[in-house]
Amino acid sequence: MTELSQGVLKVAIVGTGAIAHAHASVLAADPQVAIAAVADPNPTVRDAFADQFGVAGRYDSLDDLLAAETVDVVHLCTPPGLHKDQAIAALRAGAHVVCEKPPVLSLADLDAVLEVAQEVGREYAVVFQQRTGTAVGHVQKLLADGTLGRPLVGVCHTLWYRKQEDYYAVPWRGKWATEGGGPLLGLGIHQLDLLGFLLGEWAEVDARAFRLDRDLETEDTSTAVVRFANGAIVSVLTTALAPRQTSYVRVDTTLGTVEVEHLYGHDARAWRLTAAPDRTGGEPVETPASWTLPTDDEPSGHTPLLRAVYAALRAGEPLPPVAAEPHRSLELVTAIYASASLGRPVTKADLAPGSTLRDGFLHGIEDLRPTPA
Repeated sequence: MTELSQGVLKVAIVGTGAIAHAHASVLAADPQVAIAAVADPNPTVRDAFADQFGVAGRYDSLDDLLAAETVDVVHLCTPPGLHKDQAIAALRAGAHVVCEKPPVLSLADLDAVLEVAQEVGREYAVVFQQRTGTAVGHVQKLLADGTLGRPLVGVCHTLWYRKQEDYYAVPWRGKWATEGGGPLLGLGIHQLDLLGFLLGEWAEVDARAFRLDRDLETEDTSTAVVRFANGAIVSVLTTALAPRQTSYVRVDTTLGTVEVEHLYGHDARAWRLTAAPDRTGGEPVETPASWTLPTDDEPSGHTPLLRAVYAALRAGEPLPPVAAEPHRSLELVTAIYASASLGRPVTKADLAPGSTLRDGFLHGIEDLRPTPA
């Protein structure tokens, strides 16, 4: 990757909705970054955003922006169905790309974007902010080096609540062509990505997808059993129907239990490590000192992720682990949809290059909503 100038980096943000504010707030605090332009087809939303962050360049579309401006980095905060074409356009214009999740709507699309990025010598960083933060970095290392023992079983729950009347009233949501999938892709991918960050590569998925209440093309609930390459078995539940919302990931190992419970972001207070009892029915033993979470704690979020990404871009180094390997979580989503549709387990080999399963998400949803009287 070509090292960027050590001067101020010119940045563009495409899409000025809610998530764009998280990006802009971080960038505005970096003295080596200037938000030079924004693009959004809604002039009211766009201009209010641009006014708030003091952005001069204002455009209806990314194409208009790229025709008028030369920027170092483009942030995509647009609906998922637009990500592939916008990313390729920005990369070919010579910009690095920072893209909100989900990166694209298929593994084939992701391959295409990354191929262009490699061809033009630019980076494509995907925002999976659940990987970030001091605590998760510490726990991931303990799992990776065996300090916590061998992972055995786990739980991955995304229990969120999204109403028909507001969230799914947005025209592009809940539709295969524009959102790409339901809560599994739009919500649960955060926890799936965190799970994969902790446990590594997956091996097999056995899943089902349901429409229990919401009026959508996609699912509103899904379940899966995931077997990881290290042998761990994890139960996954993702739904948009849970009034008491929580995000919960748990891994039980030969030596103890790791848990994190939060909603949209975690810090050290959300994590708990419990050592296994010394005998059946006994009290847990004191946790080893090496398990202790760092006292200098930084929460997960866009701040540590973008800081790490921009440090790598400036130095011309590969993307950091918090923004690399977008395939893993998208593979898990693809496998869950495929297994639910095909009615059989899906393995890593089923998604190998050349597989038609890489071309998009299968739509095998079981509609269990009550029949109107």
